Amino acid sequence: MLWQRVLTALVLAPLVVLGILFLPSDLLALVLGALVLLGAQEMAGLCHLRRPTAIALYSAVIAALLCLVWWALRAAPLAALQWAMGIWWVTITLVLIARRRDLVRVEQRRPAMLLLGGLILVSAWISVVRLHEMGEYGPLLVLYLFVLIWGADTAAYFAGRRFGTTKLSPFVSPGKTWAGAVGAAAATALLGALLSMSSVAGDAQPLGVVLLSLLVALVSIGGDLFESRLKREAGVKDSGSLLPGHGGILDRIDSLLAAAPVFALGVGLTGAGT
Repeated sequence: MLWQRVLTALVLAPLVVLGILFLPSDLLALVLGALVLLGAQEMAGLCHLRRPTAIALYSAVIAALLCLVWWALRAAPLAALQWAMGIWWVTITLVLIARRRDLVRVEQRRPAMLLLGGLILVSAWISVVRLHEMGEYGPLLVLYLFVLIWGADTAAYFAGRRFGTTKLSPFVSPGKTWAGAVGAAAATALLGALLSMSSVAGDAQPLGVVLLSLLVALVSIGGDLFESRLKREAGVKDSGSLLPGHGGILDRIDSLLAAAPVFALGVGLTGAGT
């Protein structure tokens, strides 16, 4: 229900903002890691792992990967991972938007999707954590990433309700419209322009910041579509029931999972925050 969504958002949004701005990076990494592990459990369910021991084992593997990338993944390997995930997210976004066939429900376990889901979760987590560690502007850049996603989502919702007639991806997510996508693009372009005028933009050119914001908005839609695809193939409405009115953790962070590695890579390429 809408009132549940609004109430949950009013409670969670201030906590997210305060955590990003005031928690040290190590502690923020632990908090986000806990959320990632909850998301891993939901991912296991979407891929038809049913036994508690199997779900626990999958979560333990993801936890081990988080520890491994925390200790071992530095600048060059991280950039390579972000490039790979960026190419993946742009590609899958365009594929899902272009899809014009019904999705087929999948009943069996999906080991390949479990591997991909783990990679998605881990790459997003390490991208946010490393971005937060990036000097005095790191927390502000992470906050901007969240605001960018929230702004795009909100603009898409209202633009879609007011002007939406043509479906963006009718067989994957029938609620999304081209009008909503245009609204999201307009909002993110405005946010990008505002960021480019602040000191947080650093050495980045204004056009580069705006284009990066637009690209992040595009792949954030792709993250939402990808999770919608998984849910439709699993035959469920939500990934979980942890958040009243919102569903599960994956239902709330699907856009972030796609946007985080793309945005973090773009920050490095444009010189933002330096």
